Amino acid sequence: MGLSLLSIVSKSNFRILKPKLLGNYIRTNKELVCPRYMSNYLRKIPVVTSKKYNIAVQKELSAINKLILRYKHSQKNENDGKNSDDPRNAMMIKIMMAIFTVYITVYIISMLLPNASNPEDMRYVSWNEFVHLMLAKGEVEEIIARPDLDIVTVRLHEGAIIKGRKIDQRTYHMNIADLERFEQKLREAETKLGIKPGHGVPVVYDRSLNAPELILFLILTGLLALAYFGRSKGASKSPISLDMFSQIKRAKYTLIDPLIGQGKGVRFKDVAGLKEAKQEVMEFVDYLKRPDHYKNLGAKVPKGALLLGPPGCGKTMLAKAVATESNVPFLSMNGSEFIEMIGGLGAARVRDLFKEGRKRSPCIIYIDEIDAIGRKRSSSGPEGGGDEGEQTLNQLLVEMDGIGSKEGVLMLASTNRADILDKALLRPGRFDRHILIDLPTLEERKEIFEQHLKIKLEKEPKHYSQKMAHLTPGFSGADIANVCNEAALHAARNSQKVVLEADLDYAVERVVGGTEKRSHAISPDEKKIVAYHEAGHALIGWLLPTTDALLKVTIVPRTNAALGFAQYTPTERYLLSKQALFEKMCLGLGGRVAESIVFNSITTGAQNDLDKVTKIANSQIRQYGMNDKVGLLSFPEDTKNSIRPYSNKLAALMETEVSRLVSDAYFNTEKLLKENYNKLELIAEELLRKESINYEEMVKLIGPPPNGEKRAVEVYEFNTPVDTKNTHSSKN
Repeated sequence: MGLSLLSIVSKSNFRILKPKLLGNYIRTNKELVCPRYMSNYLRKIPVVTSKKYNIAVQKELSAINKLILRYKHSQKNENDGKNSDDPRNAMMIKIMMAIFTVYITVYIISMLLPNASNPEDMRYVSWNEFVHLMLAKGEVEEIIARPDLDIVTVRLHEGAIIKGRKIDQRTYHMNIADLERFEQKLREAETKLGIKPGHGVPVVYDRSLNAPELILFLILTGLLALAYFGRSKGASKSPISLDMFSQIKRAKYTLIDPLIGQGKGVRFKDVAGLKEAKQEVMEFVDYLKRPDHYKNLGAKVPKGALLLGPPGCGKTMLAKAVATESNVPFLSMNGSEFIEMIGGLGAARVRDLFKEGRKRSPCIIYIDEIDAIGRKRSSSGPEGGGDEGEQTLNQLLVEMDGIGSKEGVLMLASTNRADILDKALLRPGRFDRHILIDLPTLEERKEIFEQHLKIKLEKEPKHYSQKMAHLTPGFSGADIANVCNEAALHAARNSQKVVLEADLDYAVERVVGGTEKRSHAISPDEKKIVAYHEAGHALIGWLLPTTDALLKVTIVPRTNAALGFAQYTPTERYLLSKQALFEKMCLGLGGRVAESIVFNSITTGAQNDLDKVTKIANSQIRQYGMNDKVGLLSFPEDTKNSIRPYSNKLAALMETEVSRLVSDAYFNTEKLLKENYNKLELIAEELLRKESINYEEMVKLIGPPPNGEKRAVEVYEFNTPVDTKNTHSSKN
């Protein structure tokens, strides 16, 4: 233990108590091997009379004490894990649980459903069928009522005739809502049928769960429980152990502690991009390193931060980097790990997680996908907080309120569904900071590619990163990592020694459009239709001024059920004008219009295009206020259970305007394609011959775009000057 402590202290940055002095003392004093003498050693260091020096020494002694406690705690957890991870014990647990589960299941079924082994005996009839087809015909021998199941069993005579046929089935069942009135209702039916009192069908009451069987069931269950619960504490202790219940309630967190080398640490240099987000979380790092500086100024450090953003953008990695840079323990759990079928377990695990965090203070507690337990509480839910999810959320709110500044416990959480979180969770005092981690920009994608392009390349990663960043707008960090891995896999399948630029291009195309499906053979007529369809898309995008730059158009079938697609490199724009949205609709309709002009017929190939066009038109009318008749109104998207905040008359008007807008886009597209019909034929014939056309080949084929060359991505600096003279000259 002493030598392990030496390795830990050597990693720590103590300014006054030098690691060499501590190491020499540990080596020369063997009693330090025993943990209980460590605190005595810390008191033997001589104290200098200088007041400032003395205060500094005391602070560092306190830090070493905390370090020792953390090490002891980690050693205890390791020993507990070793004792509980015996494979023989694990196998015994599985066997006992299997026997226990099978026994209870079979026993309950055999008691409650004695005919369950024979499915033919489990036929049910209604009350009317029973009265008119069985009772009225005199075919009922007896009725067996089961009060514990609300079921009655109807037993017929041997050779009973139902609906004019002799049947072999003698037993039928009925579900009865009120067994207390069943016999009274039966006698009333017999009276109506002319059956005299005393000559009716006998009713026998059968209670399956009688006392002897119930006692036997409880005894056997108790014996199995004793055998299971007494397995881990040894013969010297009580055979009944509640260790299982404590294990169930314990929070199953992942611990990363940089100082004791537990877990893999991630630093800010490992997180590419996210410049603004890293600047915000650096305040938490600075607080954990210099808490006294903030306290002396009277500042209250935020208790927690909520990381928001789409999936795969680096929220979890950034949270780990905060813990590593701060040199404090990092306790991580997923939100779904709190949710269990057993009531109260979620709240118990929340309590245990924060209890462990306070033991390791200062530390960071991180909950990934917090929306699993932080959903909005429903006003129509069960009264008294009976819902398990609400109990877990309430406990989390209480624990976050209980985190005092002196405890040094910071709370981090991440979600991509911030809109469904409870307001009480988002208020200041719990999650004071909301940090947005959005999809990476061009420069950030370049950094991320340089981070992930550590595969064996033909040239340096910087040679490829700029181009790859241009080809992947809208990609998250996880998508970029997937592209790099796909490129390496493609090179390996081709038995290459290095990854080439063509492999990277293939990887981008695979992620965007799917894998080429050469085995999917289509007829020549269908191939011609697909060629003109894709040529229509490409030509409209080429002719209109605000559409994205064409990267590639192909008619090779894909594994995502697409017979062809046109790939564009979207410009990173944050505002779209009315003209830009209209031209997006024209681009989507290019394929359908081309089919109609060339073949004088239409196919189902434009279904996905029409879906996108309809959504764009709806958003203009219902959300963006871009229609004169509807006016400057904005309504949320309709959901299955939502109530429309407008009248039927306004809904009909909006539908009419959406249809009119789509029709205008269709006629505009039709006009453009008819005026450039020769170019449409050139593109389609080239596609039929080569199957794929890129930007440079398109320029050679039909000339440059009429509205000027389109850049794949337009890059602007933060302080780019604004032209105020031409502010009002742009078209809307």
